[in-house]
Amino acid sequence: MQDRQKPVKQYNVRQIKVENETEARRELAQIGCDDWGIKLMAPKAVFRVLKVSGLTPVQANILKQEMLARGGEAAVRRGVANHSVDSTDVLLMGTVKQFKALLVKLRLQPFDLPNLAAQIREVLDGLKPRGTFLLDCRGRQLEIGRRTLVMGILNVTPDSFSDGGRFFEPERALQQAQRLVAEGADIIDLGGVSTRPGHTPVPVEEELRRILPVLRLLLQHLDVPISVDTFTPEVARAALEEGAHILNDQWALQRDPAMAGVAARYQVPVVLMHNQQGTQYRDLMGDMLAFFRRSIDIAVQAGLPRHQLIIDPGIGFGKTLAQNLEVMRRLSELATLGLPVLLGTSRKSMIGKTLDLPVDQRVEGTAATVALGIAHGVDIVRVHDVKEMVRVARMTDAMVRGPAAVGVEHIL
Repeated sequence: MQDRQKPVKQYNVRQIKVENETEARRELAQIGCDDWGIKLMAPKAVFRVLKVSGLTPVQANILKQEMLARGGEAAVRRGVANHSVDSTDVLLMGTVKQFKALLVKLRLQPFDLPNLAAQIREVLDGLKPRGTFLLDCRGRQLEIGRRTLVMGILNVTPDSFSDGGRFFEPERALQQAQRLVAEGADIIDLGGVSTRPGHTPVPVEEELRRILPVLRLLLQHLDVPISVDTFTPEVARAALEEGAHILNDQWALQRDPAMAGVAARYQVPVVLMHNQQGTQYRDLMGDMLAFFRRSIDIAVQAGLPRHQLIIDPGIGFGKTLAQNLEVMRRLSELATLGLPVLLGTSRKSMIGKTLDLPVDQRVEGTAATVALGIAHGVDIVRVHDVKEMVRVARMTDAMVRGPAAVGVEHIL
């Protein structure tokens, strides 16, 4: 009689998602670790891969030796060991615990490595859960981080790519803005210049003629913050004198040096959008982050606090279709800066080219980008179709941020 084979015990082995020490502490607590064990092991459970650009061979060799000594990994360009290259990028790979130990050592080294240690620390801190905070928009408050905020687009231009001419008259623009707020818009973004490909530049006087009458009506009749979409200091100054609450600069304070001074004088939040002439990049995300760091430095040096800044990856600006799609896949890398992220993809050509659809049939494509953006940590979405995107945002928030983001009473 044949012996029956003893059943093999099945163990429930799985991967879990641990992106930061808060999540690591929660998982350790769930299996019953004591407080000391949680404190000790949580930094070991979070793995980071950081890229550092533009180091000399001397800096790179020290950095690599110190990281290896902590038990981590460091990859450098071939030729660094014998100094046969002038510079190198470095990939640092290790746990948060290993990075913390590395920083202690780097602070004691020469060759500007203490400065590098401070910048690595800033990046690691930016990757921690940010929590919620109130953004002061000249007396009107926006809570950042609890749920995704929706910015409604109001174009008062005759040639906007999506709704050119529809809201050119002030009364019609006000009606549209009121409708967007009723549908759930947290912010209204008012623009008087088209930025579509091939647009005709508009004189300052014409831009002012378009937006100021509308802005006055919005400020009289709406309770939500009003953002003005402009890169011109004269227009920004006039709008802020009228009482606008936010500046949305598609050149991130880098087109005109006076723009930062205007923002600083009125102490308003500023959206810094990535933009450039052409589509050539050495390293797409690395170049974008370097661009944002320049803008942040410009703002801070002008007297505008870092906590008043919002970054926008600039989908559709200075990027090919493939580059736009890559940025969408890698949005979470913007967390490196530790600032709120605004995403503006509504009805854009990235969607039209991907789905082969005209502007008025891109709502589903926009919805996909909004949902993905929120999953990657976006805080604000800038959209035309407010009612639909509010629903997308609330559903995505419930999954990504948890039931509290949309009101527990609607979930339980």
